[in-house]
Amino acid sequence: PKAGVFAVRQGPPLAENLRRALTGRPLKPFRPQNDFLSLVSTGDKYAIGSKWSFALEGDWVWKLKNWIDLRWMAKYYDLPEMEEDDAVEIADGLADAEALKEISAIAMRCGGCGAKVGTDVLSRALQMLEPVKRPDVLIGLNEPDDAAVVEVPPGKVMVHTVDFFRAFVDDPYIFGQVAANHALGDVFAMGAEPQSALAVASVPFGPEAKVEETLFHMMSGAMQVLADAGASLVGGHTSEASELALGFSINGLADKDKILRKGGMKPGDRLILTKPLGTGTLFAADMRGDAKGRWIDDALRSMVKSNRVGAGVLFARGATACTDVTGFGLLGHLVEMARPSEVDVELDLNALPLLDGALDCVRNGIFSSLQPQNVRLRRAIRNGSNGARESELLPLIFDPQTAGGLLASVPEAEATGCIDALKDAGYPTAAIVGRILPQSNNLEPITLLS
Repeated sequence: PKAGVFAVRQGPPLAENLRRALTGRPLKPFRPQNDFLSLVSTGDKYAIGSKWSFALEGDWVWKLKNWIDLRWMAKYYDLPEMEEDDAVEIADGLADAEALKEISAIAMRCGGCGAKVGTDVLSRALQMLEPVKRPDVLIGLNEPDDAAVVEVPPGKVMVHTVDFFRAFVDDPYIFGQVAANHALGDVFAMGAEPQSALAVASVPFGPEAKVEETLFHMMSGAMQVLADAGASLVGGHTSEASELALGFSINGLADKDKILRKGGMKPGDRLILTKPLGTGTLFAADMRGDAKGRWIDDALRSMVKSNRVGAGVLFARGATACTDVTGFGLLGHLVEMARPSEVDVELDLNALPLLDGALDCVRNGIFSSLQPQNVRLRRAIRNGSNGARESELLPLIFDPQTAGGLLASVPEAEATGCIDALKDAGYPTAAIVGRILPQSNNLEPITLLS
């Protein structure tokens, strides 16, 4: 019957049958009643009803319906007190009385501002960290005020960006490094200098000492990257959650007439990628236990490598457009550059730098959970791309990257020298991966070579 009350009545037998199915026991049949009273309110405290072959209507029918509804709802008003579980038995010596008290409090955690990490834990973790001191940060992390205050120097404009994601490695220090690097990438790609950062962190609830330790190590890793970039951590928000997560809102400074945007690619330019691809498929494999340790080590070394120096090299060589390759994959970010530039792009799959093991993971059919959404952008690839659509390298242009490299167009005359300078600066896999063509009449801006 299409009535909510029967859905509620089906709950207990459904729960029982789920238990039976999981334990291999036979299921119990459920048979709802065939005849029932139907009551429908028509407004103005008037209702109609039916049972068997009889029909009813009137204000008294509405009163009957109201009485039945109120009686039903009352069952959920006065609920019995929740029974407390028996104390967890922990062997002597494994935890002191204070730790046992904290463990018992973990069972139910509040939301809202009640989910914030306690002030003592936060203060102890942060007092061991020293943010970069900048004269243009007037009120920063170590001040008691409600918000940070920064100064914009004359002739400069502010560049704002934000990134946030869950942890994908167990080491909070390395995770902090990667999260900060990832957030800074947008600022570097636009030719800006990072000025300040606000952190948003989620730390798994647990004993205070463990929360403090995790928060300290994660923010230590992040602060090392922020300090290298010259950005001062000026504040943030830290809350409890079921898993570790970290993000940053980055403020940068740039000359108004020197902002590098995505839409500046010119025909004849060469396309340069500074870091290898494959973090998405590699960490998807790692979650399944199918990645080799050296693959993950190689990927992490790439992810903690800052784009700061690479951006300086690209700009010195006259880069005409730039972006950082992150969640939308190489193709997604390339399309974001090609369309506003009103150009076509020739992308050479065989020239793409890859992380060790990335192609192995693709061959094994292992992809990031974001891969299917990125693959929808294949409509931007021109048909007849010399068989490149069948290349085993194709899935890697859709692979979402975390803390990926910079993708930039540079004048043809500067391309070779730019690659040499990037390799000298610590980007050994930097490569020319394509060239920019005049815009054609085709709807698809990307041609693949293989």
